[in-house]
Amino acid sequence: MNEFIAQLTAWTGQAAGVLWGSGLTLLILLGMGLYLTLRMGLVQIRGFRHSVALISGGYDNPEHEGQISHFQALATALSATVGTGNIAGVATAISLGGPGALFWMWVTAFFGMATKFTECTLALNFRRVGAGGEVAGGPMYTLLHGLNMKRAATLFAVSALIASFGIGNMVQANSVVDGLGYLFPQVRDNAWLAGTVMALLVGMVILGGVTRIARVASAIVPFMALLYIGAAVLVLINHVEAIPQAFSTILNHALNPWAVGGAAVGEAIRWGVARGLFSNEAGLGSSPMAHAAARTNEPVREGLVAMMEPFIDTLVICTMTGLVIVVTGAYSIQQDDLVGAALTAHAFQSSIGVAGAGVVGVGLSLFAFSTMIAWSYYGDRSAHFLFGEGAVRPYRVLFTFLVMIGAAVPLKLVWNIADITNLLMALPNLLSLALLAGLVQRLKNEYFSRSFRIATSEAD
Repeated sequence: MNEFIAQLTAWTGQAAGVLWGSGLTLLILLGMGLYLTLRMGLVQIRGFRHSVALISGGYDNPEHEGQISHFQALATALSATVGTGNIAGVATAISLGGPGALFWMWVTAFFGMATKFTECTLALNFRRVGAGGEVAGGPMYTLLHGLNMKRAATLFAVSALIASFGIGNMVQANSVVDGLGYLFPQVRDNAWLAGTVMALLVGMVILGGVTRIARVASAIVPFMALLYIGAAVLVLINHVEAIPQAFSTILNHALNPWAVGGAAVGEAIRWGVARGLFSNEAGLGSSPMAHAAARTNEPVREGLVAMMEPFIDTLVICTMTGLVIVVTGAYSIQQDDLVGAALTAHAFQSSIGVAGAGVVGVGLSLFAFSTMIAWSYYGDRSAHFLFGEGAVRPYRVLFTFLVMIGAAVPLKLVWNIADITNLLMALPNLLSLALLAGLVQRLKNEYFSRSFRIATSEAD
């Protein structure tokens, strides 16, 4: 049995490596963001101020359909995207692709804002609201009701369901044990106990449905983001004289093959794009399921809220991680035990002491916990789509149980399966974006035209 698992792990690892290491895969994902940026008229720039106003709550209308506010929808979606990718993913990208990888993460975030806008506008447009007010939405409903592609919709839902147990559950539970284990080694020795506590905490949240998930997420996300960013700012203040040189190093490694070599620039592109897309999930189709529950009758309005995800996730939080690693010089250390989250922890600790490593450990734990509760919602929406409302509670119970398992078992196989199913989610979702981009463009133009008329009449 162990030999079979080892062989299966090797096969799935090769498949995941081919899929995510392929230039074609990255080109499709990044190319879709570029296409939608142009098709939507640079909406990530022209609609930015309005996005901020929407998040502030001034446009919430309690009479509109939906279950949660704009801010709660954003917090829930950010709970899933702000996770291990912001700490371990950035460090891995810089370790393998050099400092220039951070620049290409910025590029994916900028184009990813247009992708998020499009996929979440579609999710609102094609969502379904039940008799009790419960919302079901996401790429599977867009594919089914917008394009009548039942098989593609089913493929997406099945892939999302499987991925929720992997990247959204067991991997995250294991990351919590690793994060706390960095501070308290005894946690790793009692992983089953830690897993049981986590399972209870996760269960208490997710069994209450999206309303409770949103409330918890809207409390955790701002706290954990401010804690992590605050620590990063302290590091940058300690190395303020090195910041201009850090930006110069990043741009040189990203764009100047004469200075660092063509191969180095190629690796920066490869790892920056791959980890950037992994971190903000633009195009994967996960966050539209959270945004579909927003309380609004204006699809474009929630699309504008959603496009702030890549901005916050990658352009703010990932940038902080990357700058800390570069200004402290940690990126130049070549040690097998200093990769991923350990490299980030080392960078923080080298500047602000043990407290820095503590912030990374606690931050990783909070990020992973928030990812679990958000992905549980993505999984239960997929179960609802595939099997009906009766499958939702059993799914939540199983999800809670697997948190305990994930905390204590090796997860290489789970990682591989999650990577594969994530890409299988992306393919049908990207198809819907390509085919329905014209509809979103029309909805956007109508919304801004209507908003301009209202603003003009109020001014008069």
